[in-house]
Amino acid sequence: MIWGGENISIKRTYLIPFFLCLMTLSSVITLNAQEFNREEVKRVQRAIFVFNFAQQIRWPNIEEPNFKIGVLGPDRTILDLQAMSQRRKINGKTVEIVRFQFVKEIKNIQLLYVNEKYNYSIDYILSKISGKNIVLVSEDYNFNTSMINMVNVGDSFEYEINEDRINREGFTLAPILKKHAITSSEKWKHLYRKTEKTLDKVEKDNKEKEDILKSKEQQIQYQKDKITDHLEEIDYKEGEINQRNEKIKNLYTKSEIQQKKYKEKIVIERELEKNIEKQITFIKNQEKKIQQRNLEIDKQNEFLHQQIDKIKEQQNTLDQQASEINTQRKVNLLLMTLVILILGAVFFIYRGYIAKKRFNEELKSKNHSIYNQSIELEAKNKELEQFAYIASHDLQEPLNTIASFIDLMSLEYGESFDDVGKESMSYIKEASIRMKKLIDALLEYSRLGRTKTYEAVDCNTIIEELKSDLKSIIEKTETKIHIENLPVVKGSEIELRLLFQNLISNGMKFIKPSTIPEITVSCIKKNNPQNEDTGFWQFSIKDNGIGISEQYQDRIFAIFQRLHSREEYEGTGIGLAHCKKIVEAHGGKIWLKSKEEEGSTFYFTIPI
Repeated sequence: MIWGGENISIKRTYLIPFFLCLMTLSSVITLNAQEFNREEVKRVQRAIFVFNFAQQIRWPNIEEPNFKIGVLGPDRTILDLQAMSQRRKINGKTVEIVRFQFVKEIKNIQLLYVNEKYNYSIDYILSKISGKNIVLVSEDYNFNTSMINMVNVGDSFEYEINEDRINREGFTLAPILKKHAITSSEKWKHLYRKTEKTLDKVEKDNKEKEDILKSKEQQIQYQKDKITDHLEEIDYKEGEINQRNEKIKNLYTKSEIQQKKYKEKIVIERELEKNIEKQITFIKNQEKKIQQRNLEIDKQNEFLHQQIDKIKEQQNTLDQQASEINTQRKVNLLLMTLVILILGAVFFIYRGYIAKKRFNEELKSKNHSIYNQSIELEAKNKELEQFAYIASHDLQEPLNTIASFIDLMSLEYGESFDDVGKESMSYIKEASIRMKKLIDALLEYSRLGRTKTYEAVDCNTIIEELKSDLKSIIEKTETKIHIENLPVVKGSEIELRLLFQNLISNGMKFIKPSTIPEITVSCIKKNNPQNEDTGFWQFSIKDNGIGISEQYQDRIFAIFQRLHSREEYEGTGIGLAHCKKIVEAHGGKIWLKSKEEEGSTFYFTIPI
């Protein structure tokens, strides 16, 4: 009996913590399952929102056969959109989902989705997709920063639309899309008050649940006290049985002492028999009572299990309600923070708008002034080109007349002049010839850069043709020309030919006496790290000539600039000016590196 009582006590002591652990584990599993289900529903809702946005927007023109949606970053939303694209079309077109890791990769899509948790700059994204016919759908960014911005609210989404930005890009919104959008701070406040009411109701329900749970706990405690009373009663009965056993033991001892008294012995035996019968009857009655008590204990245990199950259900409900309350509180804090941020953002946006408007007006005025100046400058450039052409063309006739008369006077009256007169006539003729060369050079300079139709030009072919044209002077000076890695470029073949001819001829002309000219022509390709299509070819023409002092390197590309006398090196001084004008007409730059007595290296670039 004592052992049975200990067993009951052990059950009572350890059973309740065990079931409490089961309740806690069940609560966690239930919460995780509910959280998982809510997340799955939100993922499907997110994909539906994006498809509905695309369905309610009209693009100016879509030439592609498929409608393309882009997802920026490692967002698993792409899986939900791909699953949705198997079941839905947009504007009658099949939908293709594309992922982009970097903003610079975005192209050839109609709609782009981006989540704020991946830390992409919304302003940078907007600057890159501007004018590309792309609608930007963002999630959880600040109010009015994107085109369409989705915001998590509880188990669903709300959204707001930046109509100004959408209209600037040329998109048209369906009225139903604008009808349900959050367009003002008043709607945000109304949404906050609605959430607050829901939170109060949930807290009230939770309080009622807690009261019910306390009542159940009191009932369980009552049942525990009742079971304890039954156990104490059983212990009392066991004490009585032990006393009777002790009395029988004493009587048996006395019977041994008085063995000789037969009658007394018979009486003792009869009393013993009666006591034994009474004990047996009492034991049987006690066994029946114990069985009944065991049945009652089993019923109480069953009732206790039922109560524990109810407690577990109530605890699950409590935990769920507590989680929802915490979520609502977080949402409320988020909404309050968002409203404050929106008000601050509106203030700063308004202040920035005023400043931007003032700057735009100033910029507009300056742009107008610059535009007028550019028109005036363009007109003056045309007048200068026309003047240079006319002047150089019309000056040819009097020069030709002067040269003809000098030849005629030398032929008819040459014998009549003394030595001073003949020398003067020779100077006049040389000056007229030099003037004619200068006018021809000026005329050629005015014509450079007029060709705007460019074609593919093989620079290797140009150099080989130049070597053939300059064969006599190359053989005379024993010049060595090395060619390395010359590409095919896009430009004017005639002007590029003149460019290489001037630079190579200078390398052969400006050389120290008794020195064999050595010229190296090479090229390397340089790419723009942000856009490979905007790179350029960098040419270099290196010689071993006399070099150019650093103080004169800024003026050698000016027209008619000479660093040496005509007696030392012949020429008009316009060759490098031709080179500069040709390179700039092709969109490139020209410069040099040189030291006196160490040669020069001329560099120029041609865009790819």
